[in-house]
Amino acid sequence: MMKFRIPSLRSAAALLSAPGPAAQPCVRLSTGPQQKHTTFYEFRTYSIKPHLVAAFLQLTNQKIHLRTAHSQLIGYWSVEYGGLNQVFHIWKYDSYSERAAVRAALSQDPSWISDYISKAMPMLSSQENEVTYLIPWSRLQTPPQTGGVYELVSYLMRPGGPAVWGDAFQAAVTSHDAPGYGNLVGAFHSEFGLLNRVHALWWFESADQRAEVRHKAHHDARVVAAVRNSVIHLESQENKLMFPCSFSPLK
Repeated sequence: MMKFRIPSLRSAAALLSAPGPAAQPCVRLSTGPQQKHTTFYEFRTYSIKPHLVAAFLQLTNQKIHLRTAHSQLIGYWSVEYGGLNQVFHIWKYDSYSERAAVRAALSQDPSWISDYISKAMPMLSSQENEVTYLIPWSRLQTPPQTGGVYELVSYLMRPGGPAVWGDAFQAAVTSHDAPGYGNLVGAFHSEFGLLNRVHALWWFESADQRAEVRHKAHHDARVVAAVRNSVIHLESQENKLMFPCSFSPLK
């Protein structure tokens, strides 16, 4: 688990005048805040064969109730920019044993297999999944209204974990959320999948509104300063602009 682009950490840093010698982050084992709860979120990204996207979405709309009967769907999106012919969805589990039980039950569900899986799987070219936790300071939020667009911004940070870059990342994200440059739905860190990756899921009224606030943020000295302190820990960044599907709980 479709990285309205928050100002790129790299592009925002470029707005600053030439800095002095770059700080060299110390790479060490994480001693930051530890996970204190068991709830996790599985991010799933499916790449669909281009000529079958409409058929896949129609089938999923008709049969998603067979899947949500087993576990909680947080959101389901189609990716518009940043990953063509893709869908992205988030599932919530309270424990790994719950997920294992759900997967076992699905494998024995004849309706799920015959009415959905047997038809959907041939439409896919690839699948990816990632286990994530909410970052301790983040809570899953509901957007202020239905409709709009979502942006998933995924950052690959340098090794070391939140003990190295956690405070800087939090400052960079909250510098956009607090003044209303976007509505933060949730911030997540990876547990299984590509490590040292963090995600910020944002909501905007529209793609044009996202573009407008992005340009405003580029001229906010507080935002630029927070980004500058975070960019030294960044390896890469990926942004995906996504539209919620009609059956998505997060609209």
